Amino acid sequence: MKHELRRFTERAEEEGLLDVAYTTTDSPFGELLLATTPRGLVRVGPPEQEADELLEELAARVSPRVLESPAQLDEARRELDLYFTGHLTEFELPLDWRLSRDFRRRVLRAINRIPYGQTRSYMEVAASAGNERAVRAAGSACGSNPIPIVVPCHRVLRTGGGLGGYGGGTAMKRALLELEGSAG
Repeated sequence: MKHELRRFTERAEEEGLLDVAYTTTDSPFGELLLATTPRGLVRVGPPEQEADELLEELAARVSPRVLESPAQLDEARRELDLYFTGHLTEFELPLDWRLSRDFRRRVLRAINRIPYGQTRSYMEVAASAGNERAVRAAGSACGSNPIPIVVPCHRVLRTGGGLGGYGGGTAMKRALLELEGSAG
């Protein structure tokens, strides 16, 4: 059965019928769900989020043609493994930004420019995205980040240095900041 499923996925890919490929990968925090499109990595699902819910979201918001295809995500898994072991400081994966729009997308792009080992406040990120007064909206964009870890919303702190929230929980945020050598 596994061989038939693999062949089905390969054929769908060959015929251009695979719009979203997904797989899971281990992390120090538990299993992450990864999804990619021809444009790039579109979703990193944290361990506490149900995989079925994430896949339903992808089917509704990107395309119903979603198939498990681990080979499509080999590079993403490799880079995440290197990151978690402290051997990668900048992801080189192409990203598909379609799950965020307008100001949220601008916020996430600003976050993506925060260097490894550094942090910014929500206010600084809001200003980088074009509206320094939209601090709460910047926080909301962080909270709805579809590509956490790779788009490092964990590097965004409250003014004054407090952790603030994080979709994967504050313990995960603290651990990611410690991995990068940032105070948290």
